[in-house]
Amino acid sequence: MANEVNWSANYAYRAQTIARPRTISELQELVKQATDASPLRALGTRHTFNDVADPGSAGTLVNLAELPATVEIDAERRVVRVPAGLRYGDVAIALEQQGWALHNLASLPHISVAGAVATATHGSGSGNANLSSRVAALTFVDGSGELVTLRRGDADFDGAVVAFGSLGIVVELELDIVPTFEVAQTIYLGVPYERISQALDLAYSVSVFTDWSPESINQLWVKAAVEAPAAEASVRELGATPALHKMHMIAGQDAAATTEQFGAPGPWHERLPHFKLEFQPSAGEEIQTEYLLPRRHIAAAVDAARALTEQITPLLMISEIRAIAADSLWLSTAYSTGDDDWADGAVAFHFTWKREQAAVEQASALLEAALAPFGARPHWGKVFTDAARVPGLYPKFEAFQALVEKYDPRGVFRSDYTRRLGF
Repeated sequence: MANEVNWSANYAYRAQTIARPRTISELQELVKQATDASPLRALGTRHTFNDVADPGSAGTLVNLAELPATVEIDAERRVVRVPAGLRYGDVAIALEQQGWALHNLASLPHISVAGAVATATHGSGSGNANLSSRVAALTFVDGSGELVTLRRGDADFDGAVVAFGSLGIVVELELDIVPTFEVAQTIYLGVPYERISQALDLAYSVSVFTDWSPESINQLWVKAAVEAPAAEASVRELGATPALHKMHMIAGQDAAATTEQFGAPGPWHERLPHFKLEFQPSAGEEIQTEYLLPRRHIAAAVDAARALTEQITPLLMISEIRAIAADSLWLSTAYSTGDDDWADGAVAFHFTWKREQAAVEQASALLEAALAPFGARPHWGKVFTDAARVPGLYPKFEAFQALVEKYDPRGVFRSDYTRRLGF
């Protein structure tokens, strides 16, 4: 078969084989037959930009799309049981139909639940933790072919949720749910850089967009829960003015793909993402990088990024800054011990680049060096260049390596990606 490519076509998977098990028993047999010389990696919706999902040329990609896709709501426990390969947007529709919601969504509703959870993908909002923080239980096939279920409170749970496929292939998750709610989204212009931190606390979910070149940011997207609207006085204090026409964060892109704006209230799942499920998200032919660092360093980090304007802006489509609450999952990019620099939450610096791989890697190396003094952690599924530095950014990384030995003793989920991280 021809090599498969990821969503933006910047990465071609080296694996020549894709398996499509129809039952969990078939998946278990695949795992039992695998070896460290012929490993497996799960293939989700391909919204990653590196080789995190690639088992290598001798390995097999495992597509879970043909497993049963039943969504089961347990109203009493306030959880929903979902298959790993289902997209967040599809889960959201099923929940909304029965009066329920998730606490948050990422900017793209097109991503799979298991893939987003495994890489600590997030939405925004200083009071909202990563999507992975709302996992109540997960079930996976480990490296011996055994079916393992871990629940919140179990000894290994905090280490197993964000694991980028290194402990096994996740087949099912339980997610916390809340009663459905409405959100209103308004786009503002003209916010100065020194007010970014203040802007991130305006509402339930806030995104700052900039190309780092002007004296003020390009756009401020404010997504307010209808029962807790953003205070107009606070918005005016920022020097912000409402946009007069519908906006796409990337110049020149069709705004029809973006979710409704101008303060029109609507269901949570139609406002919290930046893009509509039925449209292609973002620009398509692009590369993404992202770095998360302690919220308390935001001002200095903004200055460090702005100092690189001449090097990064010509290659950049747009950059996004978001706040995320801290959590206790070992390899979450917002992990905090509770009394460290991360206790006040994280801030994410996201970069959407033109699809020029070598130039992006050079720009990423510059950014990683500039943000290193703040302990910046790269997103597991996006381009980063200094893998050797990553284990030292996570206090529980050695404990995670012990989990890898426990659940994958034969090394059937190891890859070049995991070896760069030291296991």
